[in-house]
Amino acid sequence: MSTEIKNIILSNNLDGYILPKNDEYFTEYSKTNNLKSITKFSGSAGFAIFLKNRNYLFVDGRYTIQAEKESGKKFEICEIPYIWPKNILKKEIKIGFDPDLFTWETLNKYFGDGYNLVPLNFKFKRENKDENNYPFFSLDPIIAGETINNKIDRLIKIMKKKKIDYTFISSGENICWLLNIRGRDLPNSPIANCKIIITKEKQIYFFSNQNKINKIKSSFKKLKIHFLKENNILNSLVKFKNSNFCIDNKTCSVFEESLISNKFKIIERKDPIYNLKSLKNKTEIKNMVNAHIEDGVALTKFLYWIKNCKLKNLTESKIEKKLESFRKKSKNYLYPSFDTIAGSGPNGAIIHYRSDKFSNRNLKKNDLLLLDSGGQYKWGTTDVTRTLCFSKVSNNVKDTFTRVLKGHIAVASADIKKLENGHNIDKIARKSLNSVGLDYRHGTGHGVGAFLNVHEGPQGISKNNFVKLKEGMVLSNEPGFYKKNDFGIRIENLVFIKKIKSKLLFENLTMAPIDKDLINFQMLNKKEKNYLFKYHFDVYNNISPFLNKNEKKWLAKLI
Repeated sequence: MSTEIKNIILSNNLDGYILPKNDEYFTEYSKTNNLKSITKFSGSAGFAIFLKNRNYLFVDGRYTIQAEKESGKKFEICEIPYIWPKNILKKEIKIGFDPDLFTWETLNKYFGDGYNLVPLNFKFKRENKDENNYPFFSLDPIIAGETINNKIDRLIKIMKKKKIDYTFISSGENICWLLNIRGRDLPNSPIANCKIIITKEKQIYFFSNQNKINKIKSSFKKLKIHFLKENNILNSLVKFKNSNFCIDNKTCSVFEESLISNKFKIIERKDPIYNLKSLKNKTEIKNMVNAHIEDGVALTKFLYWIKNCKLKNLTESKIEKKLESFRKKSKNYLYPSFDTIAGSGPNGAIIHYRSDKFSNRNLKKNDLLLLDSGGQYKWGTTDVTRTLCFSKVSNNVKDTFTRVLKGHIAVASADIKKLENGHNIDKIARKSLNSVGLDYRHGTGHGVGAFLNVHEGPQGISKNNFVKLKEGMVLSNEPGFYKKNDFGIRIENLVFIKKIKSKLLFENLTMAPIDKDLINFQMLNKKEKNYLFKYHFDVYNNISPFLNKNEKKWLAKLI
């Protein structure tokens, strides 16, 4: 236990303290990560509970192996959703927490009723926080596909229908979508850290770092907008009349909710922007298509290179840098949409693996390489996983890869109207693996933003996602399988939902070949073989004009 946390517990007469991964903006990838600095756990989701004589680290199935490696010596690793604090802690204990870093929804999920949760004003030193002054910037409506005014009008219409006077929007990605702005406050997402209150009369109170707003002010000339300091929410609330509020239960902190509920009635706890944002307009889809063609060119060139190069002294970190170098050749490429996962051999079994100076392996001829990467382009966000081999593989590995591929094709070919939601689609993704007793410990797909976060809700493909899938949604399709200390397999494309006549179908965005050396074609039926042929044919048609002679010849052989 760190000295800081020990002092918190002792000086406040507590039994323990809970520390989350997120910062006060509740983003997945933040520049502040006190959890990592104290526990050494580097995953994107999790929290720790420190007791006087015992420490727990709670993570989901993506991170159990990783957490054991990074933090297992000092923390008992608990896998969510199978183990929660309320399952293992006595109710009479006193637990401290930072009210800026938790929502009431999260605390209730973790603990339920009966625990003595004590809000504390103590703040950790903001380690790793980049106090940058990169200014926020505006998106041209030509890129966004919809004006700010039109988006606000749609939001106001919902507010009036539900008799909401004020909506407190605490999610940076939702504000970016609503106001057609972007920023550089996160490592891998073009998100502007800010919060707003919008009234039913279309007045906007914009809370942010004042050094970052000069470039966007001209975009709001026709709006009644007040630019205020980040910590000025309380002073603004004083001016409002007693009215009905809408908050976001995902990102409205305990502290902020307390401020609002002390004076106002909270009648809605779901930010309507999540649903509005999830339905991409025609321009956003067109931009995503263009971004994926550019990304597909980079990835295909990389795949040709690595499948034909000498593997000697080729480490995971060198692979990451080499792939990045291909993406950088595009003038529209900005930066990765998340930290690249290049897991060779046993490291591929760590679902969200990150290489470092201790784990960085040399790629060996008999290894499988799991490569999960993506980019932020001026037009859109990409995310793709390919699994590669460099020598003849065993029948077992080939059969397992093919079962993952069958699940991937089943999702890609799904009748969305019939299946309705991600819960039902997730079942067909696992069917081939489940038939021989195999499975994977993550969802089959997540929503993706349009030049926003690579992970976006509410849409998704998982056991617990019942959100109705609609035209315009963008999702990933990524079944997998992981054998501890041996190998990992994942095949991921991004798709969007397209209406064709009376049907809703997935259309591939990702344009990159799948390694046919890993496929047992005898396990594929005619429909699956036809799908694979058509997919590689589409990849060739879209990508080949940008390849050299040798790359084009290699890609053609995969059709």
